[in-house]
Amino acid sequence: MPAITVQNILTLPRVPRPDRTVLVQRPVSSVTTAPSGFEGEGFPVRRAFAGVSTRDLDPFIHMDQMGEVDYAPGEAKGTPWHPHRGFETVTYMIDGIFEHADSNGGGGVITNGDTQWMTAGSGILHIEAPPEHLVVSGGLFHGIQLWVNLPRANKWNPPRYQGIQGREALLLASEDGGALVRVIAGEVSGHTGPGSTFTPITMIHATVNAGAELTLPWRPDFNALVYVLAGRGTVGAEAHPVHTGQLAVYGPGDLVTLDAAQQQDSRTPELEVLILGGRPIGEPVAHYGPFVMNTEAELRQAVEDYRAGRLGVVPAVHLPHGRGV
Repeated sequence: MPAITVQNILTLPRVPRPDRTVLVQRPVSSVTTAPSGFEGEGFPVRRAFAGVSTRDLDPFIHMDQMGEVDYAPGEAKGTPWHPHRGFETVTYMIDGIFEHADSNGGGGVITNGDTQWMTAGSGILHIEAPPEHLVVSGGLFHGIQLWVNLPRANKWNPPRYQGIQGREALLLASEDGGALVRVIAGEVSGHTGPGSTFTPITMIHATVNAGAELTLPWRPDFNALVYVLAGRGTVGAEAHPVHTGQLAVYGPGDLVTLDAAQQQDSRTPELEVLILGGRPIGEPVAHYGPFVMNTEAELRQAVEDYRAGRLGVVPAVHLPHGRGV
């Protein structure tokens, strides 16, 4: 799991150990296991938020762990052209390569720690697919796609695209050097990541060494979610056990705590987690397929606008292995 890393973690800025006599550790309110499924043209995913209430997830809507899969030659798959309206898609590539193109002119290649942040806003068409050479050769593929809701006031904003290279992520170390903290968006202990968001959120990929602990100060007005990408450990003051493919939802408080198990398997020697938090929007959510709006009427309008071609047009020049709408 390469993502982005450093040779000597002790050279990084530290996250000071919070004072637990003053700050409150967040309890864990639930642990759920993501079911497996398929997305797009058939690449395997884990549905990370399945079975969790929208109230606990707000402002997040949906998240897939894509892979981890080692494709044989000819097996790699992506998505066909498809629409979105009313939210932001965040694609974080841990292993492998993905190409993006959209009807607003955005696009690029993301690989090993890069992030693509697309604001669908009033409407957009896009496609994500492995490059042709990866389809031919095969190879490892592992990433995350996260959907972040937009407040009613921003759902009609013009679409935009951010490409965040892995080296731009803010790298921090836990106080004892036992954990590498990659801040993609938001703020931790006065350090801010590069992602620009309409909805205030924090997005972190942390690698916690076997037997090590990670405690992060967390905004009390944010929710807190920890998804296990790989490995085993415990979460919260109650030390709930968690493993690959499980999501922990934390209750209120000031601190997010987690520990990596002393014994990990040889394939995943550390605990790898995605840590998410955001300020709840607190508005009605109407969700249908690729559209996230506030009312059923707005969903019907989105479908009508898509069918009428008002969400964009597939560019004449686009990814050669993608299908048209």
